Amino acid sequence: MKLRVAQNWISEQRTAPEGGSVLIIVLWVSLGLVTLALYFANSMSFEIRAAENRVASMQAEEAIAGAARYISNILVNAQPPNMLPATNSYSYAAVPLGDARFWLIGRSDGQDLPTTAHFGLVDEASKLNLNTATLNMLQMLPRMTPELAAAIIDWRDADDTVTPGGAESQIYAQLNPPYRCKNANFESIDELRLVYGAYLDVLYGEDTNLNGILDLNENDGEVSPPSDNLDGRLDPGLFEYVTVYTREPTTTTNGTARVNVGAANMQQQLASVLQNKLGNADRANAILRQLGGGAPGGGRGGGGGRTPTPTPTTIGSVLELYIRSGMTATEFALIEDDVMNPNVNGLVNVNTASEAVLACIPGLDADKATSLVGYRRSQAGILSSIAWVKDVLDPNSANQAGPYLTGKSYQFTADIAAVGHYGRGYRRVKFIFDSSESTPKILYRQDLTHLGWALGRQTREVLLLTANSLR
Repeated sequence: MKLRVAQNWISEQRTAPEGGSVLIIVLWVSLGLVTLALYFANSMSFEIRAAENRVASMQAEEAIAGAARYISNILVNAQPPNMLPATNSYSYAAVPLGDARFWLIGRSDGQDLPTTAHFGLVDEASKLNLNTATLNMLQMLPRMTPELAAAIIDWRDADDTVTPGGAESQIYAQLNPPYRCKNANFESIDELRLVYGAYLDVLYGEDTNLNGILDLNENDGEVSPPSDNLDGRLDPGLFEYVTVYTREPTTTTNGTARVNVGAANMQQQLASVLQNKLGNADRANAILRQLGGGAPGGGRGGGGGRTPTPTPTTIGSVLELYIRSGMTATEFALIEDDVMNPNVNGLVNVNTASEAVLACIPGLDADKATSLVGYRRSQAGILSSIAWVKDVLDPNSANQAGPYLTGKSYQFTADIAAVGHYGRGYRRVKFIFDSSESTPKILYRQDLTHLGWALGRQTREVLLLTANSLR
């Protein structure tokens, strides 16, 4: 009996540890299975989010494509034509397109806080053309250095002669990697990055994402890039003020040749335009005589003889034509589309250009640029002519500036940002549209998504609130 009890006790002692080991093994297996389940569940969650983001990105890309077609339609039907469309004539912010939305990133007129986001198309004629601006004009741009201005001239001219302070191929050959000076026109403003002395802080300034808004990282000193002076103002770089796309057509919308005011036969061509548009031959002849010429064939004088036709004097610009002609603003508006400057490339639109750009024009300075912009802002409606400049500038300044100014615009930037559902999938693409022909065409397309969020803090907060409310 005692022997059997001892055997049972020994058996129980052996079984107890074995049962505990099995329990521990079962617990570890269970933990492993739970871990695997959680891992795969988490992976599936990430996959679902990634799939949603991919869908949102596709929606944003399609929204940008749709926005580009929408803008082309805006430019075709813009009234009045040949000018920056008024923002009340089209949609430009948080425009719904299916589950996506798009914005046209615009520019401030300088009257609002720099942190305020502005939306709409941007007039390329409000900028200085890199291919036509003189050395002195380039040197007047913000952040420009004399050496960089000279290097820009050397980059675009056809010779290998070094402009004082500039750079030709012998300088570029010493770089790593070496390359040659182009000696031809700029094809895009991004080509500036190849020009000797065009450093990033000069090109971008404080506006590293090129959106015209003072973002938080652009007003925190040295805390985060870029380097800024913490003054509460946005100091853009050269990219904000230059273009390569501005040119005007030499024909009207119906295909008729525009009158070159500097041409030798300008008087004869203008006589026909004046008579057709004014419908008054006597008034047309009076305007021609005011310009230093007369009606074709001369006018009748006393005694039945012909009065001698005065020798026409050279006219340098459309603005000078208006000043010297004695036309009223109403009369000039009737013929303005039918006349053009001797040079139609690189003209600056006085109705949209900033003070910084206008101050670069010969005959103007910072004070005169401020007067022009101040007059512009005081007007109730959008200005579509160049005639008003006569009321602001003295004749000498107007005549000097005239060859570089216009009141029309034909090229526009559409900086389109879009998001898909729930405010995800952010994308940004910049387009340059040319409306100088019957059908607008895209001259340039550049993906700017890599520059990061460009719609401002307020738009981001609105999107987050909207997304949370939909969940």
